[in-house]
Amino acid sequence: MTLQFVHGGVDRDGAPLHFHIRDGRFVGINGDNAAAQGAESVDLTGFTVLPGLIDGHIHLDKSFVGDRWHPHQPVNSLRERLAVEKAAIATAAPMADRAEALIRQCSGFGTVAMRCHVDIDGSTGLRHLEAVREAALRCADIMRIQLVAFPQAGVMSCPGTAVILEQAIAAGVEVLGGIDPSTLDGDAEGQLALLFGLAERYGVRLDIHLHEPGETGLAQLLRIAARARAAGLQGRVAVSHAYALGEVPLARALQVGEALAAAGVAIMSNAPGDHPFPPLRALHGAGVRVFAGNDNIRDCWWPYGNGDLLQRAMLLGYRSGFYTDADLMLALEMVTTHAAEVIGLPQYGIAEGRPATFVAVRADHGPAAVAAVPAERRVVVDGRWL
Repeated sequence: MTLQFVHGGVDRDGAPLHFHIRDGRFVGINGDNAAAQGAESVDLTGFTVLPGLIDGHIHLDKSFVGDRWHPHQPVNSLRERLAVEKAAIATAAPMADRAEALIRQCSGFGTVAMRCHVDIDGSTGLRHLEAVREAALRCADIMRIQLVAFPQAGVMSCPGTAVILEQAIAAGVEVLGGIDPSTLDGDAEGQLALLFGLAERYGVRLDIHLHEPGETGLAQLLRIAARARAAGLQGRVAVSHAYALGEVPLARALQVGEALAAAGVAIMSNAPGDHPFPPLRALHGAGVRVFAGNDNIRDCWWPYGNGDLLQRAMLLGYRSGFYTDADLMLALEMVTTHAAEVIGLPQYGIAEGRPATFVAVRADHGPAAVAAVPAERRVVVDGRWL
């Protein structure tokens, strides 16, 4: 039996925090402020102890982390971008190795779980899924990875995709993706009927990429919300990006936000650098679950990113005008508790009897950690200090 006494630190609110770790689990949280007999003492004075960071949206199959530098290539359309990406990935280092390199890099910053969107289509089949799953197995002791079968080239417009989606479910995928049902696929009702039908039949979750603009995008969000309610899938459907919510007047965005909240549809944002994005504070106030992820990291879509979710939370806050402690805490929740809820992560958080998985950062409290993105961190997974 291993036993440690962790003391001197504070929780996300800045309140003193101490606990024991016994056999990889939290025990005696803020109980007797003294080490139990035989316990190793760990002093975290000056550190804030946060639950492990959760990446709600990442593309491990696309990243060139672990490979040579790939200069960015400008394109004029989404279809052209997909062609450039296919060519670059074909000559890159093995996908499983690149994915593993990024997983381990993210782990070093304190990420303990992630929802990973992986490309599937009629030409690649499940090859990308198999490669990312191999990387996930190599890193199973440090990272929990939820896989999304992502039909990036379209669902209805890409022959064979419907069959591949079912094959992905049979292979153990927990989430199905979708993309721009109207502007890319040309058949909004067909795509959504297929995806929601599979979700009802097989009990999987949905996470749909939506880049469609303005009222076109809002119409898709309302369709998705209506289908989620009708299918009884509240809390099991997310929309990633949803740029349209940031392209219309706030009052109109909140009208749609009310429908999303009633349907339990979550919204993911990564605070894209050159694009409007949803009004996160207002949507959260309306009851919408907002969460975040790094999205693309050093790949064909853009050269930026290192996998640090605290940095991502800072960018979300910076671009959203989050200045108060309450706002900064929302940014932190988007990469911790909110993301954990969206992906359905069990036994998450700093609580009695749960796995002792957390990240300690040198900061006064959670809001300070988001604002300053401190470099000094200590990462613990199931009681193991990484």
